[in-house]
Amino acid sequence: MADEDDEPGAPEEGVVEIPLSDVLDLHGFPPRDVAEIVRTYLDDACRAGFRALRIVHGRGVGVQRETVRAILARDPRVAAYRDAPGEHGGWGATVVELR
Repeated sequence: MADEDDEPGAPEEGVVEIPLSDVLDLHGFPPRDVAEIVRTYLDDACRAGFRALRIVHGRGVGVQRETVRAILARDPRVAAYRDAPGEHGGWGATVVELR
């Protein structure tokens, strides 16, 4: 039985909806969720027709950067990726070119 407050298409409890843009900022997400978030973001960005993206993973010790880049390296929709320019995060963000 559905709760009276449930609306069709409403997000599930505990699910965060992020407006789709050409920038994904991973700050604030638990590291265990990063891989799934990046894969879903790539799906949505490709479906929306984006050709270039920026994924902000932070500088830290590089764990999230490695996770992001491992996913990008295996995704056939990704033509290239590199560090963002300094004014857009430098090595704390990755610029992605999609096919």
